[in-house]
Amino acid sequence: MLIDHLVYAAPDLPAAVAEVEGRFGVLAQAGGKHDGSGTHNALLALGAQTYLEIIAPDPGQPTPPMPRPFGVDGLRRGALVSWALACDDIDAAVARARSRGYDPGEVADGQRATPTGTVLRWRLTRNAMPGSLIPFLISWGGTDHPARSAPPGLTLEAFNLEHPDPPSLAPLLTALGADVEIRPAATAASVALLSGPNGTHVLR
Repeated sequence: MLIDHLVYAAPDLPAAVAEVEGRFGVLAQAGGKHDGSGTHNALLALGAQTYLEIIAPDPGQPTPPMPRPFGVDGLRRGALVSWALACDDIDAAVARARSRGYDPGEVADGQRATPTGTVLRWRLTRNAMPGSLIPFLISWGGTDHPARSAPPGLTLEAFNLEHPDPPSLAPLLTALGADVEIRPAATAASVALLSGPNGTHVLR
């Protein structure tokens, strides 16, 4: 299992970037705008092929007709709301998950323009809902992986899930090949342990 990225959603991007920098000691780099989705992001590398995406509503875009992704419309504070699994052949990964009893959803194309004008393209599944703890699948194809250009300095030391009913999640995660610990807890949460210039801290 390779975690492609973690998604930290917040109501305001500059404030969230400052919060993460204050806690961990690394300044996230502007990633770009998701035109049509009403969001923009900033990135931090967590390893050679893993990164942290900080995402928030983009006040410079019109309000989209559909809800913005990752539940950012209703957030009052930042939270780790989703995560993605990397796969080289996303169609094969979807077929494999379906054969094991879980449908990750249809594969959709995505893209965003970086501040320098470079267009990044990817393919991803859309069935995973914010807060569900079930990851989505993503493939970057011929696009350079965002972790390669994102600011370094942080390392993903550990990642686990918390849920009131761990056995209910286990079959779905197994179908996706997601080998991650699910700890019993009163509320559902994704929990990442990150180390950097300011020491080792939890992001959730």
